[in-house]
Amino acid sequence: MHELLSAASADAYVDAMRGTVDRVATRFRTTTQPFSGASREHLQALVDAVDLDGPGHGTATALREVDELFAQHAVWFHDPAYAAHLNCPVAVPAVAAEAVLAAINPSVDTYDQSTVGTLMERRLVAWTAGRIGFPAGGGVFTSGGTQSNLQALLVAREHALATTPGADLRDLVVLATASSHFSVQKSARLLGLAPDAVRLVPVDERGRMRPEALAIALRHVERDGRHAMAVVATAGTTDRGCVDPLARVADVCDAADVWLHVDAAYGCGLLVSRTRRHLLDGIERARSVTVDFHKAFFQPVSSSALVVRHAADLRLVAHHADYLNPEHEDEPNQVDVSLQTTRRFDALKLWVTLRALGADRIGELVDATIDLAAAVHREVQDDPDLRLLARSDLSTVLFRYQPDGLPDAQADALVGQVRRVLFDSGRALVARTSLDGRPALKLTLLNPATTLDDVRHVLDLVKQAASALVEGDDLLATAVAR
Repeated sequence: MHELLSAASADAYVDAMRGTVDRVATRFRTTTQPFSGASREHLQALVDAVDLDGPGHGTATALREVDELFAQHAVWFHDPAYAAHLNCPVAVPAVAAEAVLAAINPSVDTYDQSTVGTLMERRLVAWTAGRIGFPAGGGVFTSGGTQSNLQALLVAREHALATTPGADLRDLVVLATASSHFSVQKSARLLGLAPDAVRLVPVDERGRMRPEALAIALRHVERDGRHAMAVVATAGTTDRGCVDPLARVADVCDAADVWLHVDAAYGCGLLVSRTRRHLLDGIERARSVTVDFHKAFFQPVSSSALVVRHAADLRLVAHHADYLNPEHEDEPNQVDVSLQTTRRFDALKLWVTLRALGADRIGELVDATIDLAAAVHREVQDDPDLRLLARSDLSTVLFRYQPDGLPDAQADALVGQVRRVLFDSGRALVARTSLDGRPALKLTLLNPATTLDDVRHVLDLVKQAASALVEGDDLLATAVAR
């Protein structure tokens, strides 16, 4: 049984890992753009050509195929021309930790499957809670912000039902904004709330929740005979990268005795920032917080957590099974506080990164990405061919190609066309979204090694491709991008 990792297969394990590391390192050294530019049809043909029912060809051959099929055509987030979504380059010590946890393969649902891993995760949760301002906090690692938000709202739902006499599931309301992550709407459906359970609070000119509008919305909920289950504030909106005024939102929630959840999936890096931690002032007054270490702490996917101010709140959704975690068991089982049963020891990656780099260094890297975004804002604002559409507290840049005289309708159409041309070339990856109904290009700058000149290159590609498209020459636009 040398196919499985054991003492007998240790040498084979070493050979496989060394070969894999060498191939991946070669890709890092030689990759010159974020994507190969291969067409979807070509990639589909490569995938379809693989016979998954055939005989095995050995580990070396299979790993060589991974390099040629996947790595060659992967999207490389470390490349300075990648500026599309909330994907960050990953810390080297975290990658090493990933190899350790994959080989040992612990499951941190029960103590007898993970032992010290359970204690390390709990220590990291306590560390994060301390950074937030929850001295008696608790929490659990999750697969990502969507799961963290779902669990937070599940706990808030159970709290509302337990503390509100006569409360009915269909009467519960969640207040958020149009800038809130879509997982809020999805969670409401999963939790069995009414179709109109999520009410959107008006925002200011920067897309941040207006506390005075929240107070009015809460009064309307009461007037309608319904119950406010939770308010979801955002510390780092997906599109604008803006932080809601958390302290003022907390004032309103405290006055109304409403659960405040802060989705800090994007903005959690501010917890270790030396220069911008004040943007999270008030987060310590929330009842629950989502953090995504794989967005702002340079961790491999997945590495997220739900953190609550009072550890006991998680008992509201605990479930006990005799074979796994009996109710009066004295072992520190994390399945007691998790939506998952089998669960990876993803906390190890953050643990090793903190020990290798230190929290202050991670904060410096976070600040570097925000400083870069600020510089790019100025660059775009000064460029006569580009239009800056919004400001950001974090590392997002929303803009479009629209020199003087170019009609709005034509500039609208160019957004998707430019993004597609750049993606198809593989030379630069940018995202698209809409702002107040108007299409926009989006840069999300999460790479501290990216320079202003690197982003200028991306902006030049945008302008060249857009200019060619305006002239009606799709072939020229594609040639420019390539």
